[in-house]
Amino acid sequence: MKYVSLLVKPASGRCNLRCKYCFYEDVSELREEHDLGLMPEETLERLVREAMDLAEVGVSFTFQGGEPMLRGLPFYRSLIRFEEQYRKRGLRLSHAIQTNGTLVNEEWADFFRQNNFLVGVSLDGTRELHDGNRVDARGKGTWNAVVRGLELLQRRGVAVNLLCVVTGAVARRGQAVYQNLKKLGVPFLQFIPCLDPLEGPRGGYPFSLSPQRYESFLKTVFDLWYQDWAAGQYVSVRLFDDYVHLLAGQSAGTCATNGCCGQYFVVEGDGSVYPCDFFVLDRLRMGKLGEQTLSELAQSPLARDFCLRGRGHPAQCAGCPWLPLCRGGCQRDWVGEEHNYLCPALKGFFAYAYPRLRQIAELERQAAGC
Repeated sequence: MKYVSLLVKPASGRCNLRCKYCFYEDVSELREEHDLGLMPEETLERLVREAMDLAEVGVSFTFQGGEPMLRGLPFYRSLIRFEEQYRKRGLRLSHAIQTNGTLVNEEWADFFRQNNFLVGVSLDGTRELHDGNRVDARGKGTWNAVVRGLELLQRRGVAVNLLCVVTGAVARRGQAVYQNLKKLGVPFLQFIPCLDPLEGPRGGYPFSLSPQRYESFLKTVFDLWYQDWAAGQYVSVRLFDDYVHLLAGQSAGTCATNGCCGQYFVVEGDGSVYPCDFFVLDRLRMGKLGEQTLSELAQSPLARDFCLRGRGHPAQCAGCPWLPLCRGGCQRDWVGEEHNYLCPALKGFFAYAYPRLRQIAELERQAAGC
């Protein structure tokens, strides 16, 4: 394989927060074993060694949870040591971590900077919206703690982006959310539609995001984003960037916008491997490090079938003019084989934003000499 992309859960689903919409809490509850434990260093060493052996060009390590910082800084120092031990000449490495930001201190921040970690901080737009869902074990809001962690990362010169989960409440306040996140001084934003529980009814929860609300949110944020672009004050919104790149004939940055599942391995705390972060379920467990090699796991029939399904699209997509941009969306939003739950939102957004997305894409192509 040219590139090996790993999404590692070194603390499994353990977390110091109790976010009310946590999709991973829901997914792990559906497994026979809810908590797959803290990853042993010997498992980390095996993962690094086998990834280095398998990759021809580069390896990317992304750490998520739960809260991946709960595994402790010595674990990540061991990661760097193992990389130095097993890295092949010329092999490119990248590191990222997605954190709630509450555990950041100077030692962590210095480590992230020194080892070129991209740190994604989860922050839901405004204090009121954030504290309504992202609470600690005592039920208290965490906005202040997260912002303190974010400011420390910024002072230490760490590369940071912000991830905002778009709940129904967040979607109602798109302008305030976008403008407030901009004020925090991070020009890289991700907006992720909130997921309902895997086996529950769509739209039936206090945090649920309806297609209508999502469409309104996308339009509102896109208008603000476009205004900033036109004024020469560009803010990266990953979803919009992806659509521009697709229209410019480039690849997108996520598996959903690329329409291609199976772009990474998910490695749980006990070394179990899965094909997708949204489906870390017993029925999609490909195997386990130490029982199979990473190379063998890449050939897993479960992974093959999951990826083949993801390269297709729901039946309603046939003949849709927006399919080249939407690609059918994420499997997690598919309702059976028939349609994507968020399809009405995406159709409405594309019809609204397409001329301006095309305009930016054309200018990108011209700048690249294409």
